[in-house]
Amino acid sequence: MTSTQTLSQKTRDIIKTVKDEMSRTIVGQKQLIERLLVAILTRGHILLEGVPGLAKTTAIDTLSKILQVNFQRIQFTPDLLPSDLIGSKIFNPKNNSFYVKKGPIFSNFVLADEINRSPAKVQSALLEAMQEKRVTIGEETFEIKEPFFVMATQNPIEQEGTYTLPEAQVDRFLLKTIIDYPSKEEELQIINQAEYFTQTKFKPSVTSKDLLDLQKTTEAIYMDESIKKYIIDIIFSSRYPNIKDINSLISYGASPRASIGLMKASKAMALLDNRTYVTPEDIKEIAPDILRHRIVTTYEAEAENINSDDIVKILLDNVKVP
Repeated sequence: MTSTQTLSQKTRDIIKTVKDEMSRTIVGQKQLIERLLVAILTRGHILLEGVPGLAKTTAIDTLSKILQVNFQRIQFTPDLLPSDLIGSKIFNPKNNSFYVKKGPIFSNFVLADEINRSPAKVQSALLEAMQEKRVTIGEETFEIKEPFFVMATQNPIEQEGTYTLPEAQVDRFLLKTIIDYPSKEEELQIINQAEYFTQTKFKPSVTSKDLLDLQKTTEAIYMDESIKKYIIDIIFSSRYPNIKDINSLISYGASPRASIGLMKASKAMALLDNRTYVTPEDIKEIAPDILRHRIVTTYEAEAENINSDDIVKILLDNVKVP
């Protein structure tokens, strides 16, 4: 696909249908909806952080119904075991043999609710399945069928009884998105909808095959060499910062996975905007979600109340735009 080509009418229609159907159920939260679609289109996964009640669960449930795919919600708790997630071998006394019972990870869309409430061995089991797209139970290995998408949530309020995800594991998520409260106008619309609640019914017009086709279309979006170099400049500026007063604020810069993620996610941003080519604005828009969990700040930055979002903004303001 080149920068002069146009998207097919079918592709445009599918994108419009998904957006329209989502907006019927989810009031506001444009960023949440957009970031979910970016992760799905790029075969990635997303980590959402926000207080309870911001429609995170409703969003992925709604999207699964629109796309007609299987959906499983897993509530992560301190007593959860890896076998509760991936499945296990169960003994059948009738024929004196074992059989495999697959866990909820074998679904198209999986919600890992409050992922930081379970210990490291459960988190690792999920993250391994996300990365490898397969699971080993006993001596057998099972492939997880496409489309496969994981949305994990973290509650930023409560810290007691939680197990922080290590940086190396958080890096497995394509995006980390911070969800904020709705505006006054949006919240008024929310309570008006809740006053006369009716179950939303979706037209079965989009299928999982359509989603797989959209993923292939996303991969074919055109990216100029200058845009690729722009991505590299941003990533390297996080590793070897030459910006005044920022050296002491970054402990570790973004990994090569960030370069790949920024490339893929910006293509999805272009597709959602009905374009066949990536612009620097796509990079700037999605960069905070790609980089906020991949840049590790120093104690000095914490003392000065500077977080990774602040650093990403500084980097984007100082890296030359092509």
